[in-house]
Amino acid sequence: MKQNYQKMLEETIEKNQREERVPSLLLHSCCAPCSSYCLEYLSQYFKITVFYYNPNIYPEEEYTKRVAEQQHFIERLPAKYPISFVEGTYDKEYFYEMARGLEDVKEGGERCFRCYELRLRESAELAKELHMDYFTTTLSISPLKNAEKLNEIGDRLSEEYGIAYLNSDFKKKNGYKRSVELSEEYGMYRQYYCGCVFSKRERDAQIAAKAAAGNA
Repeated sequence: MKQNYQKMLEETIEKNQREERVPSLLLHSCCAPCSSYCLEYLSQYFKITVFYYNPNIYPEEEYTKRVAEQQHFIERLPAKYPISFVEGTYDKEYFYEMARGLEDVKEGGERCFRCYELRLRESAELAKELHMDYFTTTLSISPLKNAEKLNEIGDRLSEEYGIAYLNSDFKKKNGYKRSVELSEEYGMYRQYYCGCVFSKRERDAQIAAKAAAGNA
């Protein structure tokens, strides 16, 4: 049976409110635009540490640009509870080792699932080290990301590390639409591809094919 992860998130929030708790949350962020709605929403109920861990980003200049945009947005966002920032290690070779043999898999397939786990595992480890109440990721806000797979990985890592995973599907309730609005409102840099060299090549090929068809 398919789970309603947004409803699960709302039930967790309601339970914490009934108990008058403001839990701590480690929020893995893939980029500032995707984090925008997540932070606007979650900062009403959690004390958040944003964890920017994305060794998949290509090229390095793109990575640097995305980190700066993330920090800049956190500084400007009015939040009910404090938001702190931690940058993970930009270990490109770790990502390429994980992706070996899957270079030609289309975006949204097995390579992406392994990339989800790579980043969520690092998040779970840090959340445990920091004694956080929950961990989760902004990734489910994208219509191109598999929320069911993300929550499945999160729940498995939750059991492994002994820290609660905050089930979520942030694209629901117009979450993705709101993230686009916030990106425009804050004048954010919004990238045209997910992040890795493989997604960039695929997206560039799609753009070139569309341009060629338009000129035919």
